Amino acid sequence: MAWKNYLDREQDRFVSELTEFVSIPSVSAKPENAADVQRAAEWVASRLTEAGGENVEVLQTAGHPVVCGNWLHAGPDRPTVLVYGHFDVQPAEPFELWSSPPFEPEVRDGRLFGRGATDDKGSMLIPILATEAMLKSAGRLPINLRFFFEGQEEIGSPDMPDFVAANAHRLSADMIFSADGAQWAPDQPQIIEGLRGIASVEIVVRGADSDQHSGLHGGGIANPAMALAQILASMKSPDGHITVEGFYDDVVPLTEDDRAAIAEVPFDAEAYLAETGAPAEHGEPGYTTRERLWARPTLEINGLTSGWQGAGTKTVLPAEARAKITCRLVADQSPERIVEALRAHVERHAPDGVTVEFEAGAARGNPFLVPRGHNASVVAAQVLEEIYGRAPLRTRVGGSIPVMTMLLEHVGVHATMFAFQHDDENLHGPDEFVRLDAFRRGQEAYCRLFESL
Repeated sequence: MAWKNYLDREQDRFVSELTEFVSIPSVSAKPENAADVQRAAEWVASRLTEAGGENVEVLQTAGHPVVCGNWLHAGPDRPTVLVYGHFDVQPAEPFELWSSPPFEPEVRDGRLFGRGATDDKGSMLIPILATEAMLKSAGRLPINLRFFFEGQEEIGSPDMPDFVAANAHRLSADMIFSADGAQWAPDQPQIIEGLRGIASVEIVVRGADSDQHSGLHGGGIANPAMALAQILASMKSPDGHITVEGFYDDVVPLTEDDRAAIAEVPFDAEAYLAETGAPAEHGEPGYTTRERLWARPTLEINGLTSGWQGAGTKTVLPAEARAKITCRLVADQSPERIVEALRAHVERHAPDGVTVEFEAGAARGNPFLVPRGHNASVVAAQVLEEIYGRAPLRTRVGGSIPVMTMLLEHVGVHATMFAFQHDDENLHGPDEFVRLDAFRRGQEAYCRLFESL
């Protein structure tokens, strides 16, 4: 295979290019890095053009940009495939927890360390390199190919609904593959069949105009911190069941086949607790931990702010208390309906003596569930079995990739995740890294995928 020889010959250059790519601090969450996200988009556009992509453009949105391109010369009898990925990254703080600076990538023991090395710069570069290998070695691709890379996935893709709706013609495809995702382990592939959606809200409880002396006014006016605690406690029972009215109404129940497929995936409870540092498993009654992580909805408090946080005691009634909440959703829950259910619950349970503001957050995405026997997933599973020498596990992911459901809505195609990250590569944490052998394996996998299609 000429493309395989090309990959072998150019691998050192590819690692050097990935190092350059990872060195761009394209942190989408921080306004001061907006120019870096733009620079990363331009880097991607240049690299895609160099690989042989055509009609490559950096397209602006109300926020961070998008890169699109294509190669459409295989003919109308060949499928058109869309590849998705993202070039923005998570914040790298706290910097002191990194063994080397997060935007000065280093190779150590066959691993490239740096923020975004695996999520998603290494993964999204893979299909570009596979495309180059096939075009440079054979002069053409066996399929028609489109590319769609965004710069705002790590902040929930807030501008992507409008972008995907307005640019569906650029993204039209018979099959979609996401270069954002993961394999189960370095020696075990997986096909991810579901992603949870997300809805975010913030609750702000206010009392007096300013912090008040707790001795002079305690018992005379309401305490916003206590009021907020009462509201939050009303949302979930101690055993983990969510008590917000209507929260579970649209949840698609797990079938016996669903539960059997999840049960086939290895789960070591002791290892899980050791990994998280938690003293015990906990969650919604009637489901295994793996089922709760993958296929059941959640309601979690992400942050609480109120009153005195310094050393010692400051005897005040805080004027304000805030809580940030996200819910992970499963098919067929709607983020909009969940937000309204939460709003109604907060209004019903707000204590007297305070005012309560309820704010819907920017993080919002629908859950995603791929049908069994889905054509692209079947082909991807066959390729993975060829590459790894074993059949992939059927899994789900507790996290969210909002654009997957947007593409389904506007392009009409379920995406298949075909990516070569691993969960132990410190995604979103310090010392994020990508295994360079997996980086190479992914390139071969994409070439085989294009040939199989």
